[in-house]
Amino acid sequence: MIYMFCSNCGRQLDDSARFCPGCGAKTAGAPMGADSVPTVQHEQIPAPAIPAGGQRVTENIVLCPDGVYRWVYEYNMLKNPTIFLMILKIFGCIIGGVFLFDIILMLADGDLSAESFFDTAKIFALLFLGFTVLAFISYLIVAARNGWKYIVLFEMDENGVTHTQMQKQFEKAQALGWLTAMAGLLSGNPTLAGAGINSAVHDSISSEFSKVRNIKVMRHRGVIKVNEMLFKNQVYAEKADFDFVLDYIRSRIPR
Repeated sequence: MIYMFCSNCGRQLDDSARFCPGCGAKTAGAPMGADSVPTVQHEQIPAPAIPAGGQRVTENIVLCPDGVYRWVYEYNMLKNPTIFLMILKIFGCIIGGVFLFDIILMLADGDLSAESFFDTAKIFALLFLGFTVLAFISYLIVAARNGWKYIVLFEMDENGVTHTQMQKQFEKAQALGWLTAMAGLLSGNPTLAGAGINSAVHDSISSEFSKVRNIKVMRHRGVIKVNEMLFKNQVYAEKADFDFVLDYIRSRIPR
């Protein structure tokens, strides 16, 4: 499929658009004066596209003019359970901690027996089961609101890696257009490109390689978990890009 993008801010355009709704730039369909020389203000680019001044290093990863590697990852929230399992792990740690604290109190009071231990364990097991059901329902609601997709922009350099969630209405092709806008920003058009960038990003998480204690590789899910002492980040990469990202991270963490 061919998508139309504004050459100034990277926003996806309708075929009939006369002006870009993001930055106001004219498109090829906008009226022009009689003496004007027609210029094309948007272009057809197949996804994925290489930003101006960028260099492709793998199938989906581009080295931008500022020395930062960037790529867009589209995450299917139904087929890949990584986020849901992370939520369950958080709930499990909280409930497990409360259970352990309760057992310690019973032991201190001299009320701990095999029967009381198993009764308490059953209560907390039911509690965890209830949280699991609620978490699953909540996950489905959030996934449906996001079109069952989680679109992420990754930026990686010698210092670390940043995981940036795109807004829920974005498609992968739009995010690639945003990446083109990033190249425009780096090449000297900060006002227009910056407007598109600020409207695209939603939330971000950054990890500094110097603070990373370990990583956990889940190749079958396309996930590299980057773990600091009290902070965790998740880096996603397609099969064609996975080894490059993994080797880059491994070679720059202290352990």
